[in-house]
Amino acid sequence: MEKFEAILNLIGGYVWGLPLLILLVGTGVWLTINLRFLQFTKLFHALWLALVKRKEDDDEPGDITHFQALMTAMSATVGTGNIAGVATAIAVGGPGAMFWMWVTGLVGMATKYSEAVLAVKYRVTDEEGSMNGGPMYYISNGLGWKKLGALFAVFAVFASFGIGNMVQSNSVADALHSTFNVPTYATGLVLMVATALVVLGGIKAIGRVTSVLVPFMIVFYVIGSLAILVTYASSIPHALALIFEKAFTPAAAGGGFAGASVMLAVRMGVARGVFSNESGLGSAPIAAAAAQTKHPVSQALVSMTQTFIDTLVVCTMTGLVLICTGAWDTGKNGAELTSYAFSLGFNGGAVMVAVSLALFAYSTILGWCYYGEKSMEYLFGIKSVRPYRYVFILFIGVGAMAKLDVVWTLSDIFNGLMAFPNLVGLLGLSSVVFAETKDYFSKMK
Repeated sequence: MEKFEAILNLIGGYVWGLPLLILLVGTGVWLTINLRFLQFTKLFHALWLALVKRKEDDDEPGDITHFQALMTAMSATVGTGNIAGVATAIAVGGPGAMFWMWVTGLVGMATKYSEAVLAVKYRVTDEEGSMNGGPMYYISNGLGWKKLGALFAVFAVFASFGIGNMVQSNSVADALHSTFNVPTYATGLVLMVATALVVLGGIKAIGRVTSVLVPFMIVFYVIGSLAILVTYASSIPHALALIFEKAFTPAAAGGGFAGASVMLAVRMGVARGVFSNESGLGSAPIAAAAAQTKHPVSQALVSMTQTFIDTLVVCTMTGLVLICTGAWDTGKNGAELTSYAFSLGFNGGAVMVAVSLALFAYSTILGWCYYGEKSMEYLFGIKSVRPYRYVFILFIGVGAMAKLDVVWTLSDIFNGLMAFPNLVGLLGLSSVVFAETKDYFSKMK
């Protein structure tokens, strides 16, 4: 078993090595330049489209509203990465890792935008009248590479059982057991029932639930973070200075921190940033394809706000709390580190982190179930969806009670493997993205 784990760790190291990280960020930079820095110039317009309900949206083709599509995608991305992932990045790479997470988020907005343009452009209607889209469709129907599209769908199905299922239920079970002494089997059962009540109703039920759950959990977490930052307000300028300084100079060892090179800060910041916001991995456009919209760009603008909220808002809150409280160099790591930092901020801080982790993980399960079922439908047809949902629900309970060292590694591998065919699709169809963008804004003028 140890040899098997060692082999998986080696494979994971290759998959998430510098080539993939450079490709992910490089694609984002390429798209940013060619889209004329659209994520900066059109951000307020995008937020307006995302947050303001328009009557004309009801008459446009699609299954759910712009906002519900955004919240479904947000439910899958705002997860353990925002709590444990940020902590790991800073604990290993130093405060400078936060800067590189920001860079990844900013260029990732252009990537997320482009994914959504293609998802809506090449979406199809299935035999039940629902919208299907995502990398498997734009790779197959746009590029004409059906085998590569199918390969993406295979990776997405496996990832849905790992990072979108067992890893999440295990994180919740562990957090609730250590904080409230809740038995892991009880957490598993509750999560199974809570998930079944939503996902068996399809994307419309998922959209309704996530449109309420996701805003609540984000506001809850951000308010808790801001309460700590108000207390440590005098430390914020120093924390920001440390982030920018250590992004370009090595972070020396001190306290419980082992020290980090600039390269390590870059690698941890980019890897954990991508892990958190999923820009370039190809998962979020599956939800974007279900949105009620006539023009691909209107939903794409909404979709890019997902990366902004996830990385530039939620991850930043975690990072500043870790650095301002001084918890980052105590030698702790992951969710334990974030929990410790919040406990320094106020009494009950650890409880707040446990509750947030439970909400974040549960929402991720809902979002990834939809990604997985649409990938299954692409591979095996619509009759495979209902059996998939039942198996998916069952594995939630398995994940809550199992030891998941191997599953964590496999999840990272399949998550990373999704990126390769998706980035091929993005780069190969980038001219379509640019043409659709030009068409949309010329009509606006």
